[in-house]
Amino acid sequence: MALLTRVVARVAPIPVILAYTIAMSYAEFEEFMDLTGLLCPLPVLKARKRLESMPSGHVLKVLASDPVSAIDMPHFCSEQGHTLLTNAKQGDVFTFRIKRK
Repeated sequence: MALLTRVVARVAPIPVILAYTIAMSYAEFEEFMDLTGLLCPLPVLKARKRLESMPSGHVLKVLASDPVSAIDMPHFCSEQGHTLLTNAKQGDVFTFRIKRK
């Protein structure tokens, strides 16, 4: 006689799956720019130029050390219609993740 075993699959709730999918999709299309050492307005100008060459929905991660970039990058994103995903500071370096419109 063969014994039958029953396997029950456990599936993550839909919000967890969606959050994971969204996070993975941002990571797949992320580009990087190290703009530390540049002063205003260069970090914003260089980020703008790179964003113009990127497809819509892709993410640009920017590192900047200029203290004014903490004001300039969010303002630039709101003026141009891009989404500022993260705005963080570690030591003297600011990290911005910008999703292109």
